[in-house]
Amino acid sequence: MTALSKSPAWVEFSKAALASPLSMDVLRIVRAADLDVDLSTQRNSPALAQASQALLAQQGFEAARKELFEGGQSNWTENRPAWHTALRAEHPPAGVIDAIRAEQARLANFIEQANSQNLYRNVVHLGIGGSDWGPRLAVESLQGGAGRRTIRFASNVDAHAITAALEGLDPLDTLVIVSSKSFTTIESLANAACAIDWLRAGGVENPLDRFVAVTANRRAAQEFGISDEHIFEFWDWVGGRYSIWSSIGLPIALGLGQEALNEMLAGAAAMDEHFLNAPVEQNAPVQMALSGVVNCSVLGYASFALCPYDARLRNLVPWLQQLEMESLGKSTMRDGQTLDVPSSPAVWGMPGTDSQHTFFQWLHQDGKGAPVDFILCAKPDHRHTRHHRLLIANCLAQRAALLEGKSFEKALNEVKKTVSDPERASLLAKHRVHPGGRPSTLIVMPRLDARQLGALLALYEHKVFVEGVIWGINPFDQWGVEFGKRVAGDIERRLDALGSDPDVSPYDPSTAHWVRKLAGG
Repeated sequence: MTALSKSPAWVEFSKAALASPLSMDVLRIVRAADLDVDLSTQRNSPALAQASQALLAQQGFEAARKELFEGGQSNWTENRPAWHTALRAEHPPAGVIDAIRAEQARLANFIEQANSQNLYRNVVHLGIGGSDWGPRLAVESLQGGAGRRTIRFASNVDAHAITAALEGLDPLDTLVIVSSKSFTTIESLANAACAIDWLRAGGVENPLDRFVAVTANRRAAQEFGISDEHIFEFWDWVGGRYSIWSSIGLPIALGLGQEALNEMLAGAAAMDEHFLNAPVEQNAPVQMALSGVVNCSVLGYASFALCPYDARLRNLVPWLQQLEMESLGKSTMRDGQTLDVPSSPAVWGMPGTDSQHTFFQWLHQDGKGAPVDFILCAKPDHRHTRHHRLLIANCLAQRAALLEGKSFEKALNEVKKTVSDPERASLLAKHRVHPGGRPSTLIVMPRLDARQLGALLALYEHKVFVEGVIWGINPFDQWGVEFGKRVAGDIERRLDALGSDPDVSPYDPSTAHWVRKLAGG
């Protein structure tokens, strides 16, 4: 078996990436589902483009993409498809169309009845990870639209989260949604138990009548006590972090309207069509993935920052953290080899312009820095023209400054205008040098609406998929998450020793100390 770093296509790809310039001399903008993806400040050259094609071919990209859309075993460690694209297709594949259409109709009927009867002024959504971040992002990003209900989210098992979510609501007019693929997720079930107590204390005689389950495990939801007509299903071939396109989108439809959910699905479907049909050189997810691989695996950047210049997209950062780091946080390739190139950069960030006053100093003048994904809306949804002009100016300025940098000579000329002593001027100028040459991508949305948000999320989904193909890893499993859950369950049982001396023999000295100290608490 040949290691990836020693494979012919990778060797040529690395050489071409290192030899390719980083400048804005050549405008490189890819249009995808009404989004403009500007890659002008990423490494680019004819040689790199050719080497990229060869690398994709070597890693089996075309076959992997076909397998993804046709329901093949894309999630090969769990022997099942990763078929989230079927959920948003205008014409779902024959093998799943009946199930998808039936569940979509049930969901739409539930929403129509709730609206026509003016039910549930409040909705509390209990989920975590993929069952939480997608709906939370959509509701909080688009809530400036025609929302008709108060939607709150609780994910963390810390009781402060569920307490805050329930505070001030009327139990007699509240619906609780428990979203869990397995319906065994401890955080969601613990919060559901609190919600049951809260409903009962508020005068609801049968609290579970106010519950809805969204799950791939109908039986577990039934055993919990939720009625069949309040259980909405998705399937094991839908990964948790890709489940927003399924019935997990219920709080979006309840809070923003069924049309908002439909528009998100349509935007994602448009991006699917682009990803499936656009040639590689004009394929936005592919080109973003190639730039990401260059930055991480060739140039050695261990992270990248996401800076949406729209405050409504603040939850895009944790959504993308989960998508990228849960999907790509692995080092074993399909053939069992350990991946021998750097991969899976850490994702971090916050909305601009807050980010500029938080970590852009590091981005500009750290010895290494990190690439940045900038996201900008061309049109605002408010009347404050100057605010939006300032937002655009800051976004474009930061991106240009990260690329251009500031040389010692330029800094020295600036300092000399106010400092006459040459030695002092030289010293101060050194502190004002900006290395520059920092790569970035700019994504411009026409405006932030449901359709564009759906397209944006699908853009990143497919980008992550392509990176997984190039690195030879499975982006659809999450064994690290499962391992941590099992250890937590074991520790919980030992903590529940009610003052007795728990068995701590399986643990390291520090863990054993705290299990003993905190047991029965």
